[in-house]
Amino acid sequence: MPNTTIYHIDVNSAFLSWSADYFLREHMTDTDIRTIPAVIGGDESMRHGIVLAKSTSAKKFGVKTGEPLIRAREKCPGLKVFPPNHKLYTQRSREFITLLKSVAPKVEQYSIDEAFCDMSGTENLYGNLVDYADSLRERIYRELRFTVNIGVSVNKLLAKMASDFEKPDKTHTLFPEEIPAKMWPLPVRELFFVGKSTEKKLRTLGIRTIGDLAACDPALLSSHFHKQGLTIWNYANGRDLESVTGHDSANKGYSSETTLAADMTDPETAKIILLSLAETVAARIRADKAYISVVGVTLVTCEFEKYSHQKSLFSPTNITEEIYHTAVELFAQMWKKEPIRLIGLSTSKATSDQTYQYDLFHKDQYERLSKLNSALDSIRDKYGSGAVKRACFLKEED
Repeated sequence: MPNTTIYHIDVNSAFLSWSADYFLREHMTDTDIRTIPAVIGGDESMRHGIVLAKSTSAKKFGVKTGEPLIRAREKCPGLKVFPPNHKLYTQRSREFITLLKSVAPKVEQYSIDEAFCDMSGTENLYGNLVDYADSLRERIYRELRFTVNIGVSVNKLLAKMASDFEKPDKTHTLFPEEIPAKMWPLPVRELFFVGKSTEKKLRTLGIRTIGDLAACDPALLSSHFHKQGLTIWNYANGRDLESVTGHDSANKGYSSETTLAADMTDPETAKIILLSLAETVAARIRADKAYISVVGVTLVTCEFEKYSHQKSLFSPTNITEEIYHTAVELFAQMWKKEPIRLIGLSTSKATSDQTYQYDLFHKDQYERLSKLNSALDSIRDKYGSGAVKRACFLKEED
């Protein structure tokens, strides 16, 4: 075994899986929606929005995460669509991370449904760490009732690549000596952060597989892709110097991000994604009885360029709408109409101080939205997300 062992643990179809378990536990249905063509992404009566998660059966029809619901329904006429329950997802994510922290020396939450664990030095405690990954995967299913994929390697990049191999409920390794057999034959599009635009340019250079990219002259790549060229060349050769931080996200604020299944060029789709992220982040803030005073948005383009803007708010808040509208404002300021591969929403300067500085025009609006947010949280906690849906969310889906 190598001296450094990293796990990347990814919940299989997290939103759909967590909703399925909730429906069964609350006796809302006798059917496990993981076993039928189903997605999370909107009300059954709606024909807008995007697919946030899909079942294995839906995947067989060609349904993809991130695509419009109307297109998914065209591919699968009998598709069942269920609205997201962000409060539930936040709760299940916390349970997931809490379990990981009970077994791993360092845990870095990468998104709401995935995390890196640095397991280095735990061999004396757990034995063979590849075998232990299987045991951990089984424990997660036994205690939390959802499946995960676990990728095992010596760094974060290779662990993440490994976890994306065959799904669901699998453990895969991708150690350096396995790269030629397991990673290099894959299409270059499968390499982390190689989007459609980059793939197209690489193909014009005769680069079709990750192995082709690994064998390419890095100077040639730099001349065509600038700093991204050297980055993806290192990735293709399995090199990643970023370590697992082990920082508690609560210490930094609250954030959520999503890597899109396809490059995003539509600002209306971006707004839907930002609203979903705002719902998730704001629910976590309110659950901790906290308030934030800075909102930030991060965009990563298909060319691997990263942009981040942030804005200080007039007063600390935990209101979904305030966070969302600030995020939309930031997005409009920074987006250069380039295809987007990742969208992230972050908040910082968290405080327990609920003092709000009202201005003359917004006092009534703030109080109304605060009561509305609290009411929605309570109703969703008790009856599930299908009981009520935000008017602003429906408005953005129209």
